[in-house]
Amino acid sequence: MGSAKKQNSAARKARIEEMRRAERSRERRNRILTITASAVVVAGLVVGGVVLVRTQSDSGAAASDSKNPGKLVAGADGVSTWKGELSRNHVAENVAYPVEPPVGGDHHQAWMNCNGNVYTDEIPDVNAVHSLEHGAVWVTYTSKAQKADVDALAAKVKKTPYTLMSPDEKQKDPIMLTAWGHQRAVTGADDPNIDKFFEKYVQGEQTPEPGAACTGGLSK
Repeated sequence: MGSAKKQNSAARKARIEEMRRAERSRERRNRILTITASAVVVAGLVVGGVVLVRTQSDSGAAASDSKNPGKLVAGADGVSTWKGELSRNHVAENVAYPVEPPVGGDHHQAWMNCNGNVYTDEIPDVNAVHSLEHGAVWVTYTSKAQKADVDALAAKVKKTPYTLMSPDEKQKDPIMLTAWGHQRAVTGADDPNIDKFFEKYVQGEQTPEPGAACTGGLSK
């Protein structure tokens, strides 16, 4: 039993390391593409004059998430699962999610960095949901959580790729774990269900875009 668990853990670590290598390769390609694209834009401005690009701004208006009919259903293991489809469109406006923290749905094009990132301030749901789409587990807490638990969880997150952590005063429980389509509350940093949730949902089968980057996004 112990041997099988060690083999599973080793395989999971190897899989995450392979994802990290692929992510580094993507970042190198993206840097090259960005430099090339910048050169083309500059050349175009010199030849054709200044071009005014009209972009859609985030005006603070909220889009309804009604296109995702469904609800979170509690399971016997304490994990609630979204029953229904979760849309994955990129939107420029904010989204009125039906649950807090949200477990999926439309989101901004930019994701929050989730390579063990710990944020001390609240982060936008619309960016964190994009991180969930990439297979991240999002740890959130309120001011009711014990400082010792928050510190211990932060240390765990910092050591775990494809995770992120931030405060969220809008949630109903002091400490919550969220993955794409899945969520649960935990009692504290020593709750054994934390390791179980990480093991199952960090780059788990629920991930819409397995192996997608958790760096190169927003850092605050």
